[in-house]
Parts: sequence; C-alpha cells; structure tokens
Amino acid sequence: QVQLVESGGGLVQAGGSLRLSCAASGRTFSSYGMGWFRQAPGKGREFVAYVNLSGGRTYYADSVKGRFTISRDNAKNTVYLQMNSLKPEDTAVYHCAARLGTVLSTSVGSYSYWGQGTQVTVAS
Repeated sequence: QVQLVESGGGLVQAGGSLRLSCAASGRTFSSYGMGWFRQAPGKGREFVAYVNLSGGRTYYADSVKGRFTISRDNAKNTVYLQMNSLKPEDTAVYHCAARLGTVLSTSVGSYSYWGQGTQVTVAS
C-alpha cells in the first residue's frame, strides 16, 4: 500500500516556474515507478512525465519536453516535478501516481496508487 500526497501547486504568471512535490508513505517507495499526470477542466487525465525506480531514466510528454523535469529522492520517499516556462495551457490539477515494477508506462490505467492532486493555474 502506498499513499501519495502532492504539494507545491499555485497561481503563476506565464513564463514562470513551480516545483511540485509528491511525498509517499511506506518503505517500498524505491520499488515503484512514478508518474505525473494532469487533468484540465472538461478533459481527461493525461500523462506528463515518468521516472524509473532509481531515477536514472525519465520520459516526458511532447507537450512538456524541455520545460519540465521529473526527479526522485528515494531517501526522502519523494518525487518532484520542476516546471519552467509555464504556459496557460499547463493549467490543470496535477497528480502523482505509483506503478509497481520497472516497466515504463504512460497509461492512466497501469498506475495503482494516486494522490489527490494539486492545482496549478498559469495566468496569461
């Protein structure tokens, strides 16, 4: 069982930056691949970024590549999403999610544990 709690969201001007954090409970955090997803009003949940168990491999949606960076600190049971050059279209509720094992996935259905989300609003 893994419980995830996100923080760090807020209101920012276009071009600004935010850093999201996701704190995980449990002693097996390093056994889970971690993903960030987002959901804008009236839209489905979409993949943003993934980091593997060790943090050595990452993968990004094309829409955020070059602007967002995912990382993790297994000693702190925490995954991060550094978001730079934010755009109004990045406005959404951001969720972190955990997936047991080593296989990279961008599919919502393949993640077993989800946080409640944190709101990111980018003003133009």
